[in-house]
Amino acid sequence: MALPTHAPVRFTSRPVPESLKKRLSKQVCSFVLSVLFVAAFILFLLWLALRPHRPRFHISSFSTSPFPPPESSSPSFSVQIAIRNPNRKIGFFFGPISGTVYFRSNQIASNTDMGGPFFQPPKNTKTVGAQLEGGSIEPLDAAGMQNDLSENGYVNLRLVLKTTLRFRLSAWETHGARVMHVSCDVAVGSDGQIMAESKSKRCSMYFF
Repeated sequence: MALPTHAPVRFTSRPVPESLKKRLSKQVCSFVLSVLFVAAFILFLLWLALRPHRPRFHISSFSTSPFPPPESSSPSFSVQIAIRNPNRKIGFFFGPISGTVYFRSNQIASNTDMGGPFFQPPKNTKTVGAQLEGGSIEPLDAAGMQNDLSENGYVNLRLVLKTTLRFRLSAWETHGARVMHVSCDVAVGSDGQIMAESKSKRCSMYFF
């Protein structure tokens, strides 16, 4: 007697449907990415429209007498700085401005009150200035300045300004002021006056 034969059992796999949680997380990620993309695009358009620029600093006058200052004397420098706001719609809030004059790496004069606080509107140039007074000139500094003047016909000094800066755009203002340092290289001739090439030179700046 023949045994009945059975057809082989076939197993078919069916795709497991994606869970609701996984689909929801994908939709949330897609939404967040879309919002970030739109926000970045709007910020880019605002940047194109405003073209924000940092303030520009130039030394408009710088003088001292006698120059070079003799050993053990107390030098005094008369300084004026032109500050330009090149922006069309952005204003600047400056805090108090202090200034220091250096020969090489040695401080030779300073003043903690060179102007400020004040607001500078867009497309505006403001001049601040003061006398920077020094203590007794060290022998090495006096000799170094005299040597540079004899060799080059001028002495390279450096004026460093320190202040704080905030921005204003229409009714919106930044609340956290940033500390700004401005460094100006200035060549001084034997008459104690700034050389012409230093007047047209823009000062460098950096923030903390």
